[in-house]
Amino acid sequence: MKKTLFAAIVGRPNVGKSTLLNFILGKKVSIVSNKPQTTRTRVTGILSRGDTQYVFLDTPGIHKPQDKLGSFMVKAANSAICDVDAVLWIVEAGDKIGAVEQSLINRFNGGDLPVILLINKTDTSNAAEIAETILRFSAACKFDAVIPISAKTGDGVEEIFGETEKFAVDGEWIFPDDMFTDMPERFIASEIIREKLLQTLDKEVPHGIAVVIEEFSESENMIKIRAEIFCEKESHKPIIIGKGGRELKLVGTRAREEMERFFGVKVFLDLWVKVKENWRQSQADIANFGFKKDDLS
Repeated sequence: MKKTLFAAIVGRPNVGKSTLLNFILGKKVSIVSNKPQTTRTRVTGILSRGDTQYVFLDTPGIHKPQDKLGSFMVKAANSAICDVDAVLWIVEAGDKIGAVEQSLINRFNGGDLPVILLINKTDTSNAAEIAETILRFSAACKFDAVIPISAKTGDGVEEIFGETEKFAVDGEWIFPDDMFTDMPERFIASEIIREKLLQTLDKEVPHGIAVVIEEFSESENMIKIRAEIFCEKESHKPIIIGKGGRELKLVGTRAREEMERFFGVKVFLDLWVKVKENWRQSQADIANFGFKKDDLS
């Protein structure tokens, strides 16, 4: 009999949630950077193997929000927990229990949702540090399993399937067996562009950037994409463009190359930079940039 499992991947920013999802799928559907709060909304990854279809929800890092966008991100992460059969909570080896962790502990201890603790980045830690982290968190919260992993190398990841499958629900699969995400192509394209901006730009500029796909047209051998990059300050615009357009050209080249690998066809990419002052503080602007209005209230 076929089974389906929905699992939310949660944790602080930069603990490796997106890296884990991409490793599990063997495909990149969630963007990755070394900057916190890279993931802004939940991203769905689908893996069908054996009799079970696994649907993983990569969520924004849970943090103390500083603006309306941050509030949306935290709400998106918290709402994902309500819609799943199990939770994969990722912490790093050596992590302590702070306010964010305690809020999750209170929530999990107060309910009956299965929670699996993943101790990530074992490739850069030692056995003593991993053991101390397991003891610290296990003393504060009841977990259905604790698994040390490296989302980067894949160590321990296979164990996740054995532990999560216990909570799968009998019934027909929701998605076709060859489908690995249900995220729209426009969303994928905008996220690839934003990832390249995050990887190229320094300091505070990337956090104030939104990418909107204004045109996405497909022909037999090419996809034509026109995207608008919005920044929060007029002074950020020349930084994004760079001297002689160097930075924007580099972002465009890197984004186009990745899109071509993802979509499997040639891509013509046209990028424009515009200013929308303090858009992260505006509920209307956030909604106009593609975030669901229902999640902004």
